[in-house]
Amino acid sequence: MSQTDRPPAPEPLPHPVVDNHCHLDITLDGTEEWDPERALAAAAAVGVPRIVQIGCDREGAHWAVRTATAVDGIVAGVALHPNEAPQLADRGQLADAWADIERLATHDRVRAVGETGLDHYRTGAEGRAAQEESFRWHIRLASTLGKTLVIHDREAHDDVLRVVDDEGSPDRVVMHCFSGDADFARACLDRGYFLSFSGTVTFKNAASLREALALVPRDRLLVETDAPFLTPMPHRGRPNASYLIPTTVRAMAEVRGEDLEGLCAAIDAATDVAFGGRW
Repeated sequence: MSQTDRPPAPEPLPHPVVDNHCHLDITLDGTEEWDPERALAAAAAVGVPRIVQIGCDREGAHWAVRTATAVDGIVAGVALHPNEAPQLADRGQLADAWADIERLATHDRVRAVGETGLDHYRTGAEGRAAQEESFRWHIRLASTLGKTLVIHDREAHDDVLRVVDDEGSPDRVVMHCFSGDADFARACLDRGYFLSFSGTVTFKNAASLREALALVPRDRLLVETDAPFLTPMPHRGRPNASYLIPTTVRAMAEVRGEDLEGLCAAIDAATDVAFGGRW
């Protein structure tokens, strides 16, 4: 079996949940491209009837809005990814890109400004000033429009908190693909953020992440794929998709020692709050 083959569908969940962070427009080498309606149908068949499609560059943001407009069950988030911002700044294109994102973010099918944030893993010191400038711009946009702020944080925990504290937090903040430990989780929860967990909670080396997961209140807990990346075990290394959310949710319930149906219902309700209401 090829590592690019899609994993089989898991057993359906007893209550629906939302994949609050997905990239349907990104495919991995050798995979068949997902049609959004087909992707949503496959997810709905196992209890994932709604998706937040995230566009994290200009092209992807336009794609996300077109898709959310065309497909019931899908809404959009739009932004410039933190690793995109320094490249645009180097080409003198950052201001034009911001203007494009701002226009898209006013669309009624756009629920979030994101993913934005800081990434100290892929962006070196030379690009971090532009990255932070872009992050600050997105925070202000989310606050102005009353949209949810979706934060990408990779090896930048303290700086993410510093920047948001400095700018002032929008009403709703989601820590996408939460990657911190229990102490960082408490710092985010103290600020009222929602914490979203992905297939990484199933990885063998993620003990500190599972400790963080265990302490998050139900009303602040979300689940995502970040598809086509971060596929949960036992399918790590193969393409991820929204229909694999049940594998991650079952692992979350086990870590927390909770009833699966009750946890699903809580995640579903928290997602509605986090993204400004049901769709």
